Amino acid sequence: MSLKMRRFLSVWLRHWPTDRWRRQKPTDRPLVLTAPGNGGPRLAALDARAASLGLYTDQTLADARARVPALQAESADTAGDAAALGRLADWCRRYTPWSATDGDDGLILEITGCAHLFDGETALTADLERRLTQGDVTLRVAVADTPGAAWAWARFGDTAILANGETERKLRPLPIQALRLPSETADGLWRLGLRSIGHLLELPRGPLAKRFGPETLQRLDRTLGIESEPINPRRPAPQWRVRLSFPDGIGLRSDIDAALEQLLTTLGATLEKEALGVRQLELGFYRLDGSAQFLAVGTSQPTREVRHLRRLFAEKLDTVDPGFGIETMMLEAYVTESLVPRQTGLSTAPDVDSNRAALIDRLQNRLGAHAVYRAALQESHSPERAVTPVRAARPRPVAPVTPPRPVRLFARPERIDVQVLGGPAPDSFRWRRVEHRVTESRGPERLEPEWWRGVATDAVRDYFWLQDGEGRRFWIYRAKSAWFLHGLFA
Repeated sequence: MSLKMRRFLSVWLRHWPTDRWRRQKPTDRPLVLTAPGNGGPRLAALDARAASLGLYTDQTLADARARVPALQAESADTAGDAAALGRLADWCRRYTPWSATDGDDGLILEITGCAHLFDGETALTADLERRLTQGDVTLRVAVADTPGAAWAWARFGDTAILANGETERKLRPLPIQALRLPSETADGLWRLGLRSIGHLLELPRGPLAKRFGPETLQRLDRTLGIESEPINPRRPAPQWRVRLSFPDGIGLRSDIDAALEQLLTTLGATLEKEALGVRQLELGFYRLDGSAQFLAVGTSQPTREVRHLRRLFAEKLDTVDPGFGIETMMLEAYVTESLVPRQTGLSTAPDVDSNRAALIDRLQNRLGAHAVYRAALQESHSPERAVTPVRAARPRPVAPVTPPRPVRLFARPERIDVQVLGGPAPDSFRWRRVEHRVTESRGPERLEPEWWRGVATDAVRDYFWLQDGEGRRFWIYRAKSAWFLHGLFA
């Protein structure tokens, strides 16, 4: 897709900190938020009423109170404002998967290919404005061909939508502040009489870059679409997504379960056409109050089985808070892999591999992906190196053919006393003060030290499989003249 075919929506939240404070504690007085500074607290943010009374940011609180005695001043919460802005960007994913914060007072959304889902760009922007305005948020929105043009048009334009291909003509009259230049650069250009973007376009590029730096030209080129400007969404874009909207919002668990069933069925049908299975899924709940909640599940093998995926989500749905109602549910597949139909056998025995994968998925989604491990065989005949713990979701390699090994292997072999009457295997042995009479034995199996690992000084080991009169089975070995118990069979 060419650069000029892309479309971006900028949201300017001019009074975001004070709007957020008012939603929590409504007041009818002019409101300012302060932060520590030289000469005492200074104004960090102010609402529309305070601004209309001549107050401004970085003004001392004492001066502001002298001008407006009825002023209400509260402490600014910069970290809380940033976190709330991030949550709002996540909520905007109901319109597009490409949403990000833009500074501390705005959002940027790439809506390329998404507007038709809302009956066009006009309807999309109107819907966003209506929802946020109902939440007492002051905003201006604009749609343009580039993120820079959308940012400029939201703050200095006279309409909501900048038509495709009109960027340069419409932006020419805008002030140079619309280029998002550093304040010292903008002040320098202003003092030279360069007051608009059109003035910069009429100047030779070489002297302009030499005088004001290459960043000035870069800002200009990115705004006009000559150079691409990437945006960094808060969440990666999914490979596949399906959505379901509800006119009046839902909140009952039965309704949520039914909607999840429909989303999984729709996504599964789409993936089946592409011969794909999902590995990572995320289910988003977009509430009527402008907040969003997300649940993620993962699978150890690619799958599109609705019953299995529904069961993974069901264990987490109890944590969902519908609030005043969920207006949209969205299912997004972030990782998919090839999944072709598999020939089944005639046996009615259960599918061990599928059952194992389902168990791993449930354990990982309940306990965490990093909490579930399995034993993996290594290419080594040394018992200490033959098995290592790995993530349960990793593919199972082909196991090398080896003689039977014990289920429990001691970290350190334990010394035992043996009695050998005839033959290589012991007839009895004492371990942990208990005498064991051997009724059956197999071996020896000789294991040489792995000299290529630099441990050639290890002794040669002769291993034996033993069973005592009570049916317990042991794995012991002889090294030089000493005997050791190394493991226990099930």
